[in-house]
Amino acid sequence: MRIAQQASSRSGSICHNASADKGTGMTGFIDTEITGRIAIVRFDRGNKANALSAEAIRQLTEAARQFHARPDVSAVILAGRADNFTLGADLKDPARATQKNEGLAQRRISLRAGPEMCEAWEKVDAITIMAIEGWCVGGGAALAVACDLRVMAKSAMLYVPEVARGMNMSWGSIPRMTALVGPARAKRLAALCEKVDAETALAWGLADAVSADGAALARAVEIARTAAALPPTALKMVKRDVNIAALALSQATAHRDLEAFALMQQSEDYTEGVASFLEGRDPRFTGD
Repeated sequence: MRIAQQASSRSGSICHNASADKGTGMTGFIDTEITGRIAIVRFDRGNKANALSAEAIRQLTEAARQFHARPDVSAVILAGRADNFTLGADLKDPARATQKNEGLAQRRISLRAGPEMCEAWEKVDAITIMAIEGWCVGGGAALAVACDLRVMAKSAMLYVPEVARGMNMSWGSIPRMTALVGPARAKRLAALCEKVDAETALAWGLADAVSADGAALARAVEIARTAAALPPTALKMVKRDVNIAALALSQATAHRDLEAFALMQQSEDYTEGVASFLEGRDPRFTGD
């Protein structure tokens, strides 16, 4: 059975044929196909960076929300491009310039988009599996830990560079990372900005399977088929039980990172971190 195929146009939405067995559709940067109890969601902006712009975040959020109440779907696979999942936030997104001129009240609202995207994927009723080829950076890593399972290609890399760019890591990812790998490794990943390859991620518990390059999606489909063969309601009940047990303190702690990010945007180190990245030079941080 061929689980995934490209839609023929860049428009439309999820559609289902008369058998209610298959669905396929593409909207903007998102291509979704449902076969049996397995859904595949592909995210592709049409360029190697596959960066997370405000519009991309909105579309990824909506892609997840369509599976919040789908009893017919047991597994949802999220895949990026064949070269990279994403190189992180789109620092050239015009929406970022608009945010600079916003007051604190409006900025707090604008900054909710990323956390809400991750929360939307975490709340998918079915088992979620991210298939990672190439680099998965920053917000991509935050999205990865919001999913239930992660399959990484052999040469794939996870990288959280926010601190190195004068920011804190936000989007509710710190509690999720800590629950997955423990406090010391979460600090190495998110505070020390270590680049984590697939084998290291597997050893840490940050990845659940490693595939050959180009085969992350195929490996994710294998796992999804296992989920699809199980009683769907029991599967989803256990997923929710595990999430509640593992992330019981997340809501009590994750809210702070949005406020911290809004504060960091006012710092000279934030301005320098972004500027140095865009200019391709080493940053000169002052602590202000």
